[in-house]
Amino acid sequence: MKAVVFDFDGLIVDTETVWYETFKEVLNNHGLELSVEQFARVIGTDDADLYSYIEKNLPSPVESVVIKDEAHELFTVKMGEPALRDGVVDYLMEAKELGLKIGLASSSSREWVESYLKKLTIFPYFDVIRTRDDVSRVKPDPELYVKAVEALGVAVTDAFAFEDSLNGLKAARAAGLNCVVVPNSVTAHLEFTGYCLKLSSMGDLRLKHVLNLINQKEVEKGDALERISN
Repeated sequence: MKAVVFDFDGLIVDTETVWYETFKEVLNNHGLELSVEQFARVIGTDDADLYSYIEKNLPSPVESVVIKDEAHELFTVKMGEPALRDGVVDYLMEAKELGLKIGLASSSSREWVESYLKKLTIFPYFDVIRTRDDVSRVKPDPELYVKAVEALGVAVTDAFAFEDSLNGLKAARAAGLNCVVVPNSVTAHLEFTGYCLKLSSMGDLRLKHVLNLINQKEVEKGDALERISN
């Protein structure tokens, strides 16, 4: 492997859990329930499904606008000082030590992503950053990963991804990347399929061991294909 591409929201910083708690509280104040299953539909992609759900279930368009404003204000309070998920810095440092190029592919805006990366002092680790500002379609479409890998100058077979969401996993796999899934508290219930490895935390396993497991699975896959062809 020559490169690794990280998702951002929910993986590097768990903004997703805070957004869910925020919208659940705000909507509850307006008499509308929000299940984690409903919210999970927008994790890793845009918010269209969430706002459609809100607009369909609230009588007034004005109320929908008020909810968005209230949610953004409450999110800032709940988020407080952002913190990296366990193991993120260790993985970034180890990736550099191993000579891997490092990319980031996010359905959020560049301003959103870079503001967090700079505040958390990890921005210099990334060789390439691709966000919704760089593509016509966000995840689960593979375009973000395709463009990130192209910019890194490696083949998709020489890169792998880290994701926390089902939409992100679908995007990475559609782009041809092996994908390691690291769910957070609002994505842990999702039925992930097609991943090469699943971790509860990046603090559980060193990156070199992740690479060894990916390489081992690739060898096993190649051996299986060879047996089938013979």
